[in-house]
Amino acid sequence: QVQLVESGGGLVQAGGSLRLSCAASGSPFSMNYMAWYRQAPGKQRELVAEVSSGGAKTYADSVKGRFTISGDNAKNTVYLEMNTLKPEDTAVYYCNVRAGIFVYWGQGTQVTVSS
Repeated sequence: QVQLVESGGGLVQAGGSLRLSCAASGSPFSMNYMAWYRQAPGKQRELVAEVSSGGAKTYADSVKGRFTISGDNAKNTVYLEMNTLKPEDTAVYYCNVRAGIFVYWGQGTQVTVSS
């Protein structure tokens, strides 16, 4: 049983920073991609950023230059450094891991950016 535990969400003023962490535990597995998604009220869940096991990174246009994703394969952990936060970044952020045909989701962590 694989579990993803997220931490680091919270309330921050516009222009501030937060760092999200997601630690994967459970049965040993080889992750192909680790990613962060977000879902704002009334909107669909969207990809924020992902990193492959080889280090290739992809970002949503809305966060390019402000967010940085990084992974630590040895620790099965993925981070999302969020800078220059905007009110429109307010959402529940979900950790996502893909390992072969399997997809795992975290429980989500709330990020609220006040104006």
